[in-house]
Order: sequence, then structure tokens, then C-alpha cells
Amino acid sequence: MAVYWCTEVIPLAVTALLPILLFPIFGIMPSKQVCMQYLKDTNILFLGGLMVATAIEHWNLHKRIALRTLLLLGVKPALLMLGFMTVTAFLSMWISNTATTAMMVPIIQAVLNQLSYSEVQAERADLEDEGPTNNLELDTKSSKIEQDSSDLISPSLEEGNDPDQSRNVPAVSEGRTEQMNMFKALTLCVCYAASIGGTSTLTGTGPNLVLKGQLIQIFPGSGEVINFASWFGFSFPNMLIMLFLCWIWLQVFFLGLNFRKLWGWRLPTSPREQRARNIILREYNNLGPVSFAEKAVLTLFIVLVLLWFTRNPGFVWGWGTLFPSGSGKGYVNDSTVVISIAILMFIIPSKKPNFTPWNRMQQGSKEDVSAEQGGTIKKLLSWDIVHHKLPWSVVILLGGGFALAKGCEVSGLSRWLGNQLLPLKSIPQWAIVIILCMVVATFTECTSNVATATLFLPILASMATTIRMNPLYLMLPTTLSISFAFMLPVATPPNAIVFSYGHLRVLDMVKAGFMMNIIGVASVTVAINTWGRAMFDLDTYPDWANVTHSE
Repeated sequence: MAVYWCTEVIPLAVTALLPILLFPIFGIMPSKQVCMQYLKDTNILFLGGLMVATAIEHWNLHKRIALRTLLLLGVKPALLMLGFMTVTAFLSMWISNTATTAMMVPIIQAVLNQLSYSEVQAERADLEDEGPTNNLELDTKSSKIEQDSSDLISPSLEEGNDPDQSRNVPAVSEGRTEQMNMFKALTLCVCYAASIGGTSTLTGTGPNLVLKGQLIQIFPGSGEVINFASWFGFSFPNMLIMLFLCWIWLQVFFLGLNFRKLWGWRLPTSPREQRARNIILREYNNLGPVSFAEKAVLTLFIVLVLLWFTRNPGFVWGWGTLFPSGSGKGYVNDSTVVISIAILMFIIPSKKPNFTPWNRMQQGSKEDVSAEQGGTIKKLLSWDIVHHKLPWSVVILLGGGFALAKGCEVSGLSRWLGNQLLPLKSIPQWAIVIILCMVVATFTECTSNVATATLFLPILASMATTIRMNPLYLMLPTTLSISFAFMLPVATPPNAIVFSYGHLRVLDMVKAGFMMNIIGVASVTVAINTWGRAMFDLDTYPDWANVTHSE
């Protein structure tokens, strides 16, 4: 399965179905037990989160939030980058990284078009001010300027072109290097912010849920050690640190060290920057006034987040204790909450209900009345939308990962692999964390993030129990590092999306991404050894880690 996931000889989800076929044939597990792994509690949590995200995307609430934030932060080069990164990271906390990037890149492209157009107008004015010259020469120079600009901003997406030629940045004059570097920084900041933002919430990206699911499966007594609130408390500060360092690094690498110019300290707004703001303002105005559906989805989303945080905060009693089970762990969990909100979205109408039917003819339009009489009132979410927009393959991929982890446990493979890593016991624990984070951050550049988490986490769990380390001390930082796929276009869909627009070369991504990997691993190492150590009591070997693996 590891080879198939790396090479993608068949679709990833189809590879994830192999345990159903092979485990019974080789006598590892009965088919009934294997199939039960494919729809565990973690899968339902992921499915509910995707439904809520689908509603947010369907009603363009994410685009409204993005454009409004950009208008507030401004359009100076550094502030524009900060605006795009902040919005992208926030949205990727709740909806998929791919959808967030796909929504943000066209907005960036529109802004870049305006910036480039302003540069063309400025250079045309400079040519006209050079003094007497013949019209033919002036037209030739102007055409060359416009052609350079067109080559610089136009995405190369035509089918049949050579990929290397279509994705390389065209050669431009030395005077345009600064503008070209700005384009690179603005496009890269979005895919990086999407990957970083997804690490901060439990439902933000697949590897986070793989950790939660496999932790419960391998260590049944771990209970609520990882839930939405505890994950956010650990990962959100790390996300903020990484986002700030990424912002600084991209400025230094692509735009230089003139921070006064980049941040616009006491500098007036240039015509180019005003044009960029106008395009963002026009896009925002095109959305029209906030609809009832947007208000309803936003309200339900806020309620969902509040319920997640207050169910079992850890430091105080949560409302989840109102529904105790016989073991005292509680019947309600995070998946119960998100499914309840998703069901409400299938019930609540997308238009404001009219509670005075006798005034309906006077207040409502004919179209609304006929729609209501025909019984076709749209809800906030419909099954057709969910059916077409949900990435069902990822749900199967998660299930296949849980089945593979269970097979490794039942067969004794995880324990055997853990014993092979026993020599690492002589290395300091913080050094082990750095080594493993670098390994998975490199490995995930070539494989699916979810597949990487599925392959590594059971081995790390066995290794931790073998050398008597708290399993979370290894599993938490490596799970975050699995999302640090910054170096290659094929590493993650957000990277591929921004690369397809033609502003970047592979070498640009490798150079910028290599430093981002170092920043990510360093940040995670600091996080797990400071507030992570205090939050999860990582200095002690927990009782729930004492498990006996069946042969």
C-alpha cells in the first residue's frame, strides 16, 4: 500500500480498499472487523466538517470574509501579503486547503493584473517624456512593454503545452525583476498559508484526524486527551508563529530588506496600489448585500465552534458532562456536535421565513410565492450539493488508514517495527523529535499527507511504548510536520494550483520551501517542548499507553 500510495498506480482511495481484500486472504483479520474500520467516529467528524465547509463555500461566505479583510488591511506590498495570508490561514482552518487556495488565487490574479497594468501605463508615460522620437519607435517600445506584462501575468493553462515551458516564468527585463518577485511572493504566500492554517484545528486537514483516530484505536484508554479544544490550544499558537515567520521570510527572500517601503511607513498610496484596492472593492461590491443564507450559515458556524470549545475544555467542566456514559467518558463527542449543525443546515431555509402568511402576497415577490407554493424552497444545504462537492475519496482514504493501522497492531508488525527503533533510546528525546519531523516533512513532499500519516503514526506509537516515551511527544509534532509540504508543486494540491498560474519555477519553490521546512520543524520542536509539554504532561509515561498488543 505504501508503494501504491507513493506511485499512484491506482487511485489513492482504491489503494485504501486493499485491506478488505488482502487481510482476510492472508488470515490477518476477518472481513467483518476490517470493514468496521472504514466508518469510525473520526470519519464522521471529518464528514460533518466537510458538510459545514460546503455550505460556507456554496453561499460565498468565505469570499466575503476574504475580500473584507483585504480591504481592512490595505494594499501596501507587505500588508497585501499579510492580508492574503491571514485570510487564507483562517479559512483553511475550517474548509479544505485546496478549496481555500482555489478561491484566493483568482483574487490575487485580478490584483496582479491591475498592478501590472499600472506599470505599463507608467512606462508608456516615461517613453512619451523621453523627448522627440518617431511614432514607429514609440509604438514598438510600448508593444514590447505590454507583451512583457502580458507574459508575466497570464497563466499558462492551455492543454497540450509542454509543462516545463508553460510553467516557467518568461524572461523579462531587469527593470521588471522587482515586480516579478512580488508576483512570486503573493502566489506562494497563499499555498503556504493554506498548509499552515490547516494544522491549527482538528478538522483542518486529514493528518490531524488520522492522529486522533489512530490514537484512540491503538490506545483505547487515551479517551479525550486529544479533542477539538486541546488540539487548538496546542496548534493555534504554533500556527501564528509559523505564519509570522513565513510572512517575514517571503519578504526577505523575494522583496528584499527595505521594510519601510514594503510596509508603507509614512508613504502615500501610489496609483498602482489604489488600483489594486479598487479591484478588491469592486469584487466585494459584486457580492451584493449580505443575504439571509449567509447570516444563517455564519451563525451556525459560530455556534459549532463554541460548542466544540465548550464541550470538554479540560480546565473546567464542559456541557458534555450533561450526557455521561456508564464509564464517565460522556456519550457526546465532537462528531455529534458537527453532525447536529449539518442536519440543521438541511432544515433551515435559505430565505427569511415569512411568519405572516396573510401578508405574503403583499411582501413577497411572485417568484418567491410560486416557489413556496411548489414546495421548492431551497435550504442552506442540499444533498445534491453535498454529493457533488464532497471529496468522498478522502473519507475512504481515512478508513483505509485505520484498517491498515489495525492490521499492523493485530499482526504484531507495529511492535516489531518499534523494537527495530530501540537504539534511538540513547538519543535525547528532543533530538528524536527533530529527526522524525525532518524525515516525515521530506517524505510528504512525494506522497499524500493522509497516506504519510497513516504509514508513520502506528510505527511511532509502537516506538514510543518500546522506549517508554509519552506517545504524544512523538506523534503530535510529526503529525504537524506531515502538513509541511512546501518544496514541490506535486507535494500538495495548493502548491499545484499556484504553480499552474505560471509565475513560479520549480527552483523558486524548492528554495523558498526548504527554508519553510526548517522553520516549521523548528517551530514545532519549540512548541512540543514548551507549552505542549505542560498541556499534555509529556514528562510522564501515561497509564493509557500501557497496552498489550494481540498476536
